[in-house]
Amino acid sequence: MEAALADPVAQVLLLFGTGFLAANLLIMADVWRYRMRRRTAILTWRLPRPRLASMSIWVAGGLGLLIAYKVAILHWPAHAVFGEGMMFLYYAVWYPMSFTVERGFYADGVWLSRRLVKYTDVTGLAWREEPGNDPVLLVVARHRQQAGHLAVPAELFGEVRRLLRDRIGTDQVHMDAPLLDLGGHDRREDV
Repeated sequence: MEAALADPVAQVLLLFGTGFLAANLLIMADVWRYRMRRRTAILTWRLPRPRLASMSIWVAGGLGLLIAYKVAILHWPAHAVFGEGMMFLYYAVWYPMSFTVERGFYADGVWLSRRLVKYTDVTGLAWREEPGNDPVLLVVARHRQQAGHLAVPAELFGEVRRLLRDRIGTDQVHMDAPLLDLGGHDRREDV
């Protein structure tokens, strides 16, 4: 059995398992943060599933059969299927569960496609619109100086703009001053 773990393929699967463990933990943390925060939701929606999202069920089924074969037929110990187990958990449980996290606006911040940004950390907002696609809100965060994005359903576009305008008006969102400010600029118009 130890020869099976010394196999280069087993080592690669262990490496994959470590990566998928990290991915599982990140999604678990997102789901947990969402469940703690969802009662403070102001305006939220679920992101649409990608076209190939249903393929994860097939991948999970194949991994489940492989794990069952290795454990039941080949009598491998549980730690020898760690890589396959972590991939199975990702595709069967955590990847589908990641679609339950609602993106949008909460009392303390905006949940972008990848992370939550507190209103006080927002330093810039912009819209990107492409024909045939939903508008995308681009958000620059102060602490990372990185932009995140959030696809906004077209039917909620006006409501999102009003919400952002209100947050800017009450100084919950304080955007950096424009490079050339000649006065008379209403910050709420930046949305």
